[in-house]
Amino acid sequence: MQQTVEDVLGRSNAASMAGKISLGTGCGVVIWENQNDWVHYERPDHHTFSLYLKDGTGTRRLDAGGIAGWPGAVCILPAGHRSDWEITSASQFVHLYLSDEALRSAFSRIHACDARRLDLAEENFVDKPEVSVPLAELARAAVSNDPLRADTALAEFVARLPGRTARVSGGLPPYVIRRVEEYVVANLSGTIRLDDLAELAGMSGFHFHRMFRLARGCPPHVWITQHRVHRAKVLLRTPVSIAEVAVACGFSSQSHLTRVFREQTGRTPGQFRRAWQAR
Repeated sequence: MQQTVEDVLGRSNAASMAGKISLGTGCGVVIWENQNDWVHYERPDHHTFSLYLKDGTGTRRLDAGGIAGWPGAVCILPAGHRSDWEITSASQFVHLYLSDEALRSAFSRIHACDARRLDLAEENFVDKPEVSVPLAELARAAVSNDPLRADTALAEFVARLPGRTARVSGGLPPYVIRRVEEYVVANLSGTIRLDDLAELAGMSGFHFHRMFRLARGCPPHVWITQHRVHRAKVLLRTPVSIAEVAVACGFSSQSHLTRVFREQTGRTPGQFRRAWQAR
């Protein structure tokens, strides 16, 4: 069983959490404090983005020549990496954990492009303001337990990630994606079937499923669920009842909306509404 970076640090006697916020399936933010520790990460199945908030000069990556950190340094560790770390002096850093599906689907949606254009390379202790600024904001959101602030910072983080201009093969052409998206948005309150989407693309359901996943970074049903949850967020900012929100977004019941909404965002519709009203 693959261990996450959070699992590894959570078992360490030297590391402790100073803040945490869940942003739903495949996404979490944790602030760590650590000193006098040795850590090994063995091929975690998620991406890890880190920013050193305090010190870091006593943190060295042993398998990369012993290079050391500093306050404001950024590390990017793609899924499947291996690394060894030694921490001597006290440090505080924030970690953003993202599954590949969560990251690529968000990148594809925010940049309106093929998910495979995401350019994610390993980096160790670099000065990268386009990453460090939203990571610092995510840390502040974790400290204040403000999920709406965290959502905004996460969107800003993904928006700042670079994309490749290289040509990609397979997937779906942009005009097909637009046609499918328009259909989904127009029919969110009802049942959306794979064969209906495949017909819009002029291909079999099986082939459409494979090509869509390449282009958007996630299966069609996950992408549709993301759209339903996004519409629910919009409606939850209005006086409409949660039961009515469920119907308008294509959920079978209020309890169905609550379960999926919690999975996708880390909180219930009621908690989201109260947080929005308290702003």
